[in-house]
Amino acid sequence: MSASQVLFDAPGPKARRNNVIISIVAVLLLLGAIAWIVFKFAEAGQFEASKWSPFSYTDIQGVLLKGLGSTLLAAALGTVFAMLIGVIFAVGRLSTKRWISLPTTIVLEFFRGLPVLLLMFGVYYLGSGKVSPLVAVVTGLALYNGMVIAEIIRAGVLALPKGQGEAATAVGLTRGQTLRTILLPQAFRSMLPTIIAQVVVLLKDSALGYLVTYQELLYAINNIGRDYQNLLPAFIVGAAIFILINLLVAAFAKWLERRLSRSPKKIK
Repeated sequence: MSASQVLFDAPGPKARRNNVIISIVAVLLLLGAIAWIVFKFAEAGQFEASKWSPFSYTDIQGVLLKGLGSTLLAAALGTVFAMLIGVIFAVGRLSTKRWISLPTTIVLEFFRGLPVLLLMFGVYYLGSGKVSPLVAVVTGLALYNGMVIAEIIRAGVLALPKGQGEAATAVGLTRGQTLRTILLPQAFRSMLPTIIAQVVVLLKDSALGYLVTYQELLYAINNIGRDYQNLLPAFIVGAAIFILINLLVAAFAKWLERRLSRSPKKIK
């Protein structure tokens, strides 16, 4: 008996035929919904050339570049601080001292359980106008994603063979030295794809800064769509830019992963 037969019953001829029919109907319904949406937008004139022509204007391109720069700035700052927070809280969670690990766990679970947008709103409005939108956005991104990265790093350390830590202790290394020189570098390397995936999430979450008046890419897209009555073309352009950035980040992650896999001795 094969593994698939042990795990589940293979569908018979009638079940397979029903599955095919259901799949075809689902695809047709989805295509119909997409066609209806496209038709309604076309009926509203959203696909006319005049709706796309504003993107050939130099001023509009400048606005898009400025918004893109603000998005990348918030994402870069958020990533740096999130990594710092992630390492600090991962080490705190891994501490053998209860008075360190317990409060670290409480704080981590608190911020990880809050939505990013709520953190941004909290920092921005509790600042009573003294906190800039950029600070609110970066703080929200760093706190939430830093806690997630801390858990990723901790999982990477716990996944390592226990013998490595025991061997380090046997040669006289302290717990801190063991983490810094042996466990954390390996955890970073093994969890790099997951950490990069979280950075991509952070980049996309930076668009929420629009709601606390941070003038990033989505803010610019919305203004262009409102001023030129071309909301659909504007959001299509914005989506294309976000997809392109995320593809570049993913490509960089793959390149870095391959490079690290070829030169393990360079990681200290």
